[in-house]
Amino acid sequence: MKSHHLDWTYAFSARLKGISVAASAFTGRVEELGRRLEDELKQGLLPYLNMPFRTELEEMLPAVLNAVAGYKHMLLLGIGGSALGARALQKAFFPAQDRPGHQGPWLWIADNIDADTLDAWMTSLDPRETVVVVISKSGGTIETMAQYFLVRRWLRKHLGQAWKEHVVLVTDAEKGELRAEARQETLASLPVPDNLGGRYSVLSAVGLLPAAFMGIDWKGLLDGAASVAAPLLNPLNEGSGMASALARHPSWHMAVWARELMEHGYDELIFFSYIPLWNYFGAWFSQLWAESLGKDGKGSMPVPAVGVTDQHSVNQMFLDGPRNKGCLFLTCDGLYKGQAFGADAPPKWNWLSDKYFGDLLQAEGLGTRMALTQNQAPLVHVAMREAGANAAGKLMGLCMSATILTGWLMDINPIDQPAVEGGKRLANARLGAPGLDDEQKALTSFLAAEGSAKALQSF
Repeated sequence: MKSHHLDWTYAFSARLKGISVAASAFTGRVEELGRRLEDELKQGLLPYLNMPFRTELEEMLPAVLNAVAGYKHMLLLGIGGSALGARALQKAFFPAQDRPGHQGPWLWIADNIDADTLDAWMTSLDPRETVVVVISKSGGTIETMAQYFLVRRWLRKHLGQAWKEHVVLVTDAEKGELRAEARQETLASLPVPDNLGGRYSVLSAVGLLPAAFMGIDWKGLLDGAASVAAPLLNPLNEGSGMASALARHPSWHMAVWARELMEHGYDELIFFSYIPLWNYFGAWFSQLWAESLGKDGKGSMPVPAVGVTDQHSVNQMFLDGPRNKGCLFLTCDGLYKGQAFGADAPPKWNWLSDKYFGDLLQAEGLGTRMALTQNQAPLVHVAMREAGANAAGKLMGLCMSATILTGWLMDINPIDQPAVEGGKRLANARLGAPGLDDEQKALTSFLAAEGSAKALQSF
């Protein structure tokens, strides 16, 4: 079978013309970052890459799956990286839930503060047929914990002490409120590995428990990601040079390209998916890219787009708006083509005869790809040869590695998210959480200014 590949033909175009990965000034840092990569792997700081947790996961996950196998519904409580990966995998590999006649199982993802929907789940789902999965590495995510308190009360009301059989906690292996809850109540649990932040956690229990519940090939996902990481791990085992392995790796090429885009005023990065069932990968990538790289006034804004839907909406901006956009353009020529058109089309459309419905997707993708390059959008074509679990694991592994390396080239920390944490502290202060005196003072000042009569305008 042909391999997946990145097509760089139009990557260094428009304002990047004359540049290449080999000729980029940032390529000169490959030795330095190769050493950093080797050091951080040895320190266990990049677990998404070498997956030291895999053996334990493959031992623990089947037992939890056996325990939840009889349930019809899984209600997942999680937000951000605790939900986006699961949603992407659900849409990609379990489309049956959104189609007529589905008989189960069902995955419901509570990834927002939506009182109407949460009440609807607790009103309509049968608690006897429902397992609740609570995902928070810290065990202190206020949105998830608030949901858990209400859902736990619902389970206790209807099931009594049997509620404990209907809960799985996915959290830090040693510490945090959810880990304490698991110990105190003897609840089933799975660990989130150390140094694995939410947006990098899709291929841990965070994403793989719900994936496995839906019958998705979770080991294929792991195998795909591992195959992408292997060229960067082998030098550690064989004693060859990390810098030379890194220089050849597609994630390094993507990072150099992304850094050149930022350097030349391309401050938006379109993730354009022409694989319909993979459309939610755009939302997953957006969190990964934005939360990792939006630091110190730096970064580029990820813009998820869906082919062909967004040809009829935001593509006008992509093509004829500001020339500030690069593009990762995702296609797959191995998709199911569907039905063929016959000779029954009106004469005006007889040129469709003997073509397949899926041919339209491929033609539209080609047209959009060409139009973007003709309108000065540097573009990397991500050509997948098939769209199974292994391929998805490869793409996710590639994107995570490229994000980390881009952050290093930007001289920022691609692991933390300090601005997000500040907003969380203000929200907690608003609700009366103790120990947040500075935030309480800031809120008082902010609300006093916002509420002034001269600032208000009715409509």
